[in-house]
Amino acid sequence: MFRYLLPLLAITVVFAGEVRYDVSSFVDAALSKDPMLAETRQGADSKKDKIRALKAEAILPTLNVSMMVGPAPGLRDEIDSDGDTTRVYDFSKMGPFWGVEAKFVQPLNFGQYLSGKRALEADLQQKQYSIQNQVSQKEVEFQTYYYNYLLALEMQKLAAAAKTRVDEAYDKMEEALDDDDPNVSQMDFLNLKAKMHTVKEGVVEADLGMKRVQLAIRFSLGMNDGDVFVAEDTCLLPRPEPLPMLEEVRQTTLQNHPELKQLAAGMTARRMQMQLAEAKLAPEFFVMGQVEYVKSWAGNRSVMQKDAFAEDAVNKLDGLIGIGLRYRLNFWKYWEEYRSARTDYRGLQMKDHYAAEGLMAKAEEQYYQVVAARDKMDALKESLRASDAILKGSAMQYDLDKSKTGDLVSAYTQNVNLQKDYLFAVCKYNVEFAQLISKMGMSLAEFRAKFK
Repeated sequence: MFRYLLPLLAITVVFAGEVRYDVSSFVDAALSKDPMLAETRQGADSKKDKIRALKAEAILPTLNVSMMVGPAPGLRDEIDSDGDTTRVYDFSKMGPFWGVEAKFVQPLNFGQYLSGKRALEADLQQKQYSIQNQVSQKEVEFQTYYYNYLLALEMQKLAAAAKTRVDEAYDKMEEALDDDDPNVSQMDFLNLKAKMHTVKEGVVEADLGMKRVQLAIRFSLGMNDGDVFVAEDTCLLPRPEPLPMLEEVRQTTLQNHPELKQLAAGMTARRMQMQLAEAKLAPEFFVMGQVEYVKSWAGNRSVMQKDAFAEDAVNKLDGLIGIGLRYRLNFWKYWEEYRSARTDYRGLQMKDHYAAEGLMAKAEEQYYQVVAARDKMDALKESLRASDAILKGSAMQYDLDKSKTGDLVSAYTQNVNLQKDYLFAVCKYNVEFAQLISKMGMSLAEFRAKFK
């Protein structure tokens, strides 16, 4: 299966359903396919529908039109007992009939309309910033999957290499014992054999970790059964992004965090709702009108009526228009709605005083977490270099004296454990860095664009 994607996504597509992603393209692809985010975005679309519905109701919210067609009798002149000429229905001269009636009411409360529209627009902004915050948190989750995949891959390599070297040493010692080599004792052989379970346990854990992270990745990407995920990176390395200064972290959080923007939009929405509730306390003015038009083409005894606006017993043209005033008698109901909106707005004002400081404190705390993870990673790297030197020295001594098996096994065990600890430290640093980007209120792409 082939997938053709834009080069900007930095995704390489190869044959046999194998799809390669770097961390950025993996995050972008997972965000576009995440079902929970799709559901949240649907909620934003419903708020857009409410704004469109409000605009549609602004002009003639009440407009009723009824129409009727059918036969109607004609008219004829008759002289009554008093000698007066009157017109009576003549059912022998039927003709077509058509009538229409329209009623409309147009409120003049444009202040309420504007307040309601602004409240809905602010509510939409609030929802959009909430989605942005969820996207930021999802990015951390997907970056964690990616780096855990690289960690599992490295652990598989490490476990496989350890198993291979231990198996070789096991075979050589078994061969030396069969040859009665005086430099190799049965205790050395048993000591090495006792270490075998640790290596096998490492292989099992590495395979289990890979299966778990692959399941999470496949679900995030919505991959088909034939698709195979492969990371563009071939090994787990510390993230290349530079760590910003603490003051930059604080200022960026203050300027970009979606929760602060969401709070500002929420305050605007509550203020508009308060103004709307206040406007409902006042009487409402409106214009209303009615038009009625009836036309029959039956005519009288001598001529078919052709004048469209001629009025008689059947034909009719009527209408009215006026300005009305409506005052709500249940004043206290709307007064309580106003008080509720005012209380909500004051509550958000109180939250605004400490929200920025709280979010900056969280970002600062995460900054210290990243620094600590980096320092631990660097310390383990120095220890790993020393362990490599010890392992080389122990290997050289073992070549000269086969009785140094215990020292070699000890040095190799220490080296493998340090490699494992270092890889876990690198993964932790990368994930903590992803958390820092999220707590600063930025996406991965925005962070890389700003801090190059």
